[in-house]
Amino acid sequence: MRKMKISKDDIIFDTINYILLSCILIIVLYPLYFIVIASISDPTAVSNGQLKFLPIDITFEGYKRIFQDRLILSGYKNTIKYTVIGTTINIFLTMMTAYPLSRKDFSGRKALMIFLMITMYFNGGLIPTYLIVKHLGLINNWLIMVLKGAVSVYNIIIARSFLQSSIPEELYEAAVIDGCSHIKFFTRVVLPLSKAIIAVLVLFYGIVHWNEFFTALIYLRDEKLYPLQLILRSILLENQMQDAMMNNIDDINNQQYIADLIKYGMIIVASLPLLVLYPFLQKYFVKGVMIGSVKG
Repeated sequence: MRKMKISKDDIIFDTINYILLSCILIIVLYPLYFIVIASISDPTAVSNGQLKFLPIDITFEGYKRIFQDRLILSGYKNTIKYTVIGTTINIFLTMMTAYPLSRKDFSGRKALMIFLMITMYFNGGLIPTYLIVKHLGLINNWLIMVLKGAVSVYNIIIARSFLQSSIPEELYEAAVIDGCSHIKFFTRVVLPLSKAIIAVLVLFYGIVHWNEFFTALIYLRDEKLYPLQLILRSILLENQMQDAMMNNIDDINNQQYIADLIKYGMIIVASLPLLVLYPFLQKYFVKGVMIGSVKG
């Protein structure tokens, strides 16, 4: 087989492309890398601007104090619970709503779609929402973290478009001839063929639940119910370190030393699960989003 001849212009184009992409990669990755090495380096070197590419005076004292704190561990456990349960509810409701909307024989789907679209642009606002939540008895109740925003219209549109594009009408007709009902067709045919869009929805909803702190800030009072992000926000923005983190440290300079270590360590601890999860879902991500966004 003859090799395709590469012209001089192609070589120049590829070289420029590689240089530009390498620059973009460094710009994107360096801040994350800096936080990683700052979390295990001497905070004095970090504040003096001495830290560039390699950690200085490596210490794991920040991580040690993070995982000794009771509230951090509680926040981590709560966030995992809210993310798993909330995402499961999100996926169930989204797919159950998207399937009938993708069926051409479902009368009233256009009217229902318009109704759903209106909620994308208009909402009741914070105070009416708070009054409804209070009336439902969800104030200071962990269920508010998984029930509020249980379904996203934007994600319904993506899922509906995916089903319209990927599930042929002939497949349903063949299933009906075999005596298949809508529920059986949905559970035995549609869901197994929708792994790509389900993976995308898991990523979308999972990130929202993992980073959620505003709902907890408004509706939760008991710190035992706080998600990790709300605790992280207090530490990063309000500089409120827990007593367990500062245990046995009386000197103010040493307290600031440990506080800086904890701040960088907390960013890594809070981000690590999503960074680990993303590569496993990435292979479905492009396929699911592209197919789901082609047709409106």
